[in-house]
Amino acid sequence: MSIHNEDPFATPRELRDPVRRLRGHLPAPVTVWTSAGAGRRDGWTISSVLVGEGDPAELVALVDEDCDWWDLCRATGTATVNVLAHGQGRIADAFARVAPSPGGPFRTGDWTAGPYGPRLDGAAAWVGVRLVDAAPPHAGWGLLIRATIEELELAGDVEPLGHRYGRYS
Repeated sequence: MSIHNEDPFATPRELRDPVRRLRGHLPAPVTVWTSAGAGRRDGWTISSVLVGEGDPAELVALVDEDCDWWDLCRATGTATVNVLAHGQGRIADAFARVAPSPGGPFRTGDWTAGPYGPRLDGAAAWVGVRLVDAAPPHAGWGLLIRATIEELELAGDVEPLGHRYGRYS
């Protein structure tokens, strides 16, 4: 038995989608967007996020239209964007539904109810947003979500989590 640095099940480099490889070259934030309403709460990990300065400022994100969270967000019109902190990769994986979280993803981490959706304790930042359009256009395979920033809180000296080349940093 030997230990390798590479994933033995990974697709060989020459067979990988070049667009996905390009995305891997670009450092990405790690956020979990959460919403709550009608006795339900849900969330989704989103790394395709941009900040648009202005009055009002906006967050723009690419979202999988088939994720369960999107239906709840569209119904409520609001979300909390939790900017994950260094060391919170397990939470990102739980909300991306790529790692187990018995009892649901909100069992991973400590969460507090907020006016826009659940807030993760220990996150690097929290952003309360309101959807601009509940029927956004597509960009590639995702929906191009625009949301105005209504509330913003930075956690001070907390290092945000990043994602690059398929790894957290």
